[in-house]
Amino acid sequence: MAWDYKKILTRIANKWPMKVLSVVAAIFLFVFHRMGDMQERFFSLPLQLHINSNLTPGSLYPRNIRVIVRGDANSVYLITEEDFDVFLDLSRYSEPGTYKAPVQIQKKNSSAETEALEIRLEPMEVSLELDTRVSKYIPLSPDFEGYPQPGYELVSYTVTPNQVVVDGPARVLTGISELFTEAVDLQNRNADFSLSLRIMNPNPLLIIRGEGAAEFRGFIRELIIIRSFDDLPVSPQGLGEDLEVVLHPPAVSVRIQGGDQEELNSLDSQSIIVTVDCSALKGPGTYTLPLSVSVPSNLSLDRMEPETVEAVLTFRDEEEEE
Repeated sequence: MAWDYKKILTRIANKWPMKVLSVVAAIFLFVFHRMGDMQERFFSLPLQLHINSNLTPGSLYPRNIRVIVRGDANSVYLITEEDFDVFLDLSRYSEPGTYKAPVQIQKKNSSAETEALEIRLEPMEVSLELDTRVSKYIPLSPDFEGYPQPGYELVSYTVTPNQVVVDGPARVLTGISELFTEAVDLQNRNADFSLSLRIMNPNPLLIIRGEGAAEFRGFIRELIIIRSFDDLPVSPQGLGEDLEVVLHPPAVSVRIQGGDQEELNSLDSQSIIVTVDCSALKGPGTYTLPLSVSVPSNLSLDRMEPETVEAVLTFRDEEEEE
């Protein structure tokens, strides 16, 4: 049987626009159906750095990379974050400087190996400054907030360790001379206390060696309030009627403690009596005698200068004759 090619071509050409549209529509429907079956998943994965051991990041960079995985639902939903590593390879550079490189992704598990998956990274490349890596011992200090209970004070404290080793870019570490712990709350404390405190990192480019924590011990004591009084006169007591005394010095200075600040501020110097006991002295001469101080019952003597006086005794009638 011979083929009538002319008739066949005539049939194909017959209503060909409609046939072309039908084919296009079929292709469109097929693609649309396939697109409808495509699913996307998003992951945020930590960016690993492959750099020379003598260098370290000297500028901020994106710590996480957005990974978009696209494919049919059966494949996409088998994917997890553990199936990929994302990294920036700058290991070929050995000198400080600013370098740009593409972000690379490595598939780790068989579920990510299917060729039907489309993978996009955002961002696709990263510019990073590299600086010389240095280490430095830096003193550690607590950061205080609040105040102890009225009448109490923080008299001393310890921080263990009192210094830490910090690694980081030379340019950043040069300007850091002290690190601080998180705040130590002193509010209304009236007794010794201990805390475990985080060490605050002032720059994400720095790495603080160790556990990143310090032990703090604070020592609280009752506040001693002191007020000084100068030139308080010394009064001789128990002096014989036939004797007369001259004191050197005739006045002293004292420090009084106790009570509260308002009470001490209102204390009158006349309420403080300084005396010397002369009752044991029976005749003229020069004597060194201790002093005594009388203060209100709720207060006490902290210090007196001097604590003794020189008493020069004479008979009254001898002075009258002179």
